Amino acid sequence: MSELKLMKGNEALAEAAIRAGADAYFGYPITPQSEVIEYLMSERPEQRTGMVVLQAESEIAAINMVYGAASTAKRVMTSSSSPGISLKLEGISYLAGAELPAVIVNVVRGGPGLGTIQPSQADYFQSVKGGGHGDYKLYVLAPASVQEMADFVEDAFEMAFKYRNPVLILSDGLIGQMMEKVVLKDQKKRLTNEEIIEKYGSWAVTGKKGRERNIITSLDLQSEKMEARVHRLMKKYEQMEKEDLRYEKILCDDADYLIVAYGSSARISQKAVELAREKGIKVGLLRPITLFPYPKKPLFELADQVKGILSVELNAGQMVEDVKLAVEHKVPVEHFGRTGGIIHTPEEILEALEQKIIKNGSVRYHKTRESSIL
Repeated sequence: MSELKLMKGNEALAEAAIRAGADAYFGYPITPQSEVIEYLMSERPEQRTGMVVLQAESEIAAINMVYGAASTAKRVMTSSSSPGISLKLEGISYLAGAELPAVIVNVVRGGPGLGTIQPSQADYFQSVKGGGHGDYKLYVLAPASVQEMADFVEDAFEMAFKYRNPVLILSDGLIGQMMEKVVLKDQKKRLTNEEIIEKYGSWAVTGKKGRERNIITSLDLQSEKMEARVHRLMKKYEQMEKEDLRYEKILCDDADYLIVAYGSSARISQKAVELAREKGIKVGLLRPITLFPYPKKPLFELADQVKGILSVELNAGQMVEDVKLAVEHKVPVEHFGRTGGIIHTPEEILEALEQKIIKNGSVRYHKTRESSIL
């Protein structure tokens, strides 16, 4: 049966992995996501469901263990925080190139370098623009609550196997460490080896006799074949954009101004929207739930309605580039962010909206537009 508990985001994610029927977790501790592996170790899932939990000797070892398990069509997962994800990027590119399903969790901390252990959203570029080498994309889910930390685990596994592609849950230290009520889903059974062969035997390495062998690789030394592989990946990413785009619109129907924010920034921005409305300023919030695919079309349509857009992020300005690309210069777009682990307040966001967009941005934009028309 489902269960209501008070949990940290990291713990809720770990418990959700067990209940989603995960076969294995391979990871390495790093703040602020160490509770994921700590919780899994303490819960002894090998006794509950048979799930394997292993602390690897390094992040590089962990992601290669994920590669091996994913090639057998097992539900496999890893997690880390920013510097650890950087170490995993070669393996992540290999997973994408070999078309293997896996769930990767990044509980982001401030950088660059070792930076700080405090929350950040400075891994946006790394997450949605590839990060590793080559032409590839991850399906990226951005939770904004402890409940979504739990819910998105099963969603991530479903997308990973639907597209045979790695899926990234992009969280941050704020959501990973905060405690909230969470409704945990019922326990799902892990698939048996026979069920895996029946569902995924056409591509997985299962050791079944009597059929042509399956080969898992991302290497193809013939240029024409490698190009065909990349084109196949591109079609897959286009399918993601058509079928599995996710976003949330809050008070956008009558909005004169728009805030775009994801994850923890979206939670804080929602309060900023309330403060603005109390002052008589009609502000809406668009929250991308998938960062890839990105809600380009909804943003483009809202740009015909609003006078300006503020991109709110815990970084020096990353997602703002995708906002600008989406609206195609229809309206002014500005960025507001904090770095170094400092979390912005709703009051700061509202002040930034008033200063950058309402007072300065719209006037400057419309004057420029009028002069260009003349």
